[in-house]
Amino acid sequence: MAPESFRPPSALLLLPPPPSFDFGPVRDAFQTSVSDVLVKLSESLNGSNGIASLDIALAVPDLLAPANKPRARVFKQLQHYLTSIYTLIGAEAAARDIELDSPGGIDARVLFVDCSPSACTVSATRYHFGPTLDLQSLATSGRLWDHVFYPSSEAGKILADTFASYRGNKSSKLRAVSSSSSWVLPSPLLRPEQEEQQSGQVRDAFNRQTHHAGLTYLKDVSTPKNQLLSTPHYSVAVGGTFDHLHVGHKLLLTATALVLEPLEEADQGRERLLTVGVTGDALLVNKKYAEFLESWEERYQATAAFLSSIMDFSGGSAPQLERTWGSGPNEKSVKMRVQPNLTFNFVEIVDPFGPTITEEDIDALAVSEETHSGGQAVNDKRKEKGWDALGVFEVDVLQAGATEANIDSKISSTDIRRRRMNLAKV
Repeated sequence: MAPESFRPPSALLLLPPPPSFDFGPVRDAFQTSVSDVLVKLSESLNGSNGIASLDIALAVPDLLAPANKPRARVFKQLQHYLTSIYTLIGAEAAARDIELDSPGGIDARVLFVDCSPSACTVSATRYHFGPTLDLQSLATSGRLWDHVFYPSSEAGKILADTFASYRGNKSSKLRAVSSSSSWVLPSPLLRPEQEEQQSGQVRDAFNRQTHHAGLTYLKDVSTPKNQLLSTPHYSVAVGGTFDHLHVGHKLLLTATALVLEPLEEADQGRERLLTVGVTGDALLVNKKYAEFLESWEERYQATAAFLSSIMDFSGGSAPQLERTWGSGPNEKSVKMRVQPNLTFNFVEIVDPFGPTITEEDIDALAVSEETHSGGQAVNDKRKEKGWDALGVFEVDVLQAGATEANIDSKISSTDIRRRRMNLAKV
């Protein structure tokens, strides 16, 4: 049993570019490394009820290159890679009976880093704004880790050495972990979607591909694909219950953050706003095991803490909070200014639409593959009000069926509440 003064460990896992963003190749490349780190962190908890934190940085060459802007052009690939990694985390934790996001477990969160040398010399000014960073910004950020892990492969060692050269004398122990054999890296790995020629045939073909597309074009009420791919987004929304935050929620929230256009010197005065609609308590009374639901306050705070962990690398002062406690729809909110150009807005939602039909300036919406029809309903409502339609970005669900391990308990709030109920009976 760990002593009362025990501090849960924190770690960073640096993963070199994969052979592909699909789950199979990602699993083959990183399964042993991810498993090794999860086991090491779990053992280092020494039986305590603390939660170890694990940042996983996915290196992607040319991630921040001009050719890959605006972000919409590479969203589909990045969210697919994100899905593969979170699926792997859930599967490896389930296979080894390691808790995630619970007492005695591991809080894993995923971000992206541009490992190209050019990305670290574009500007002398560093913007510590995730979930996409250059490697130097990550290394020189205010984030402290007890250990920095990396695969023992040649690519892993090169990435770790480069990170260490940027980090200097900041205290973090570099540790090699198990790795699979090397692989051939495609060039380029990241291939931005191209705007298509405007024609009825092209557009009709795209309309038939809305499901599993990663980037969704909503017929009649949304933005044509060409405009969607060429438009930067500065105010993005997502909605959900976010009860007992788990890896499925983390996937959706991180993908939402990916929609926000990265901060650049040329537009550093333009704010990025991420709005999260968190379902109000009154709408959840009929949920299974409702007595073990977290309160709205607990759910918003957990969501805020996670978003801060993947987006704020400034190491600055605590965020400024502005609370609103109105009684009407969407009037209970907490606005959190995280950085001068980055604000989170958490809104209690009491209907299926939330702030997407009360805040005209929102310009994009992230939805899960399971709830993509909600984007159509939102844009119908906005059309009735004479507002511009939102760009709708569809996010994959975790691939539970792609692994032998049963990861349902890691990605189901209902199952987590059921386990809480069983523990309460003991």
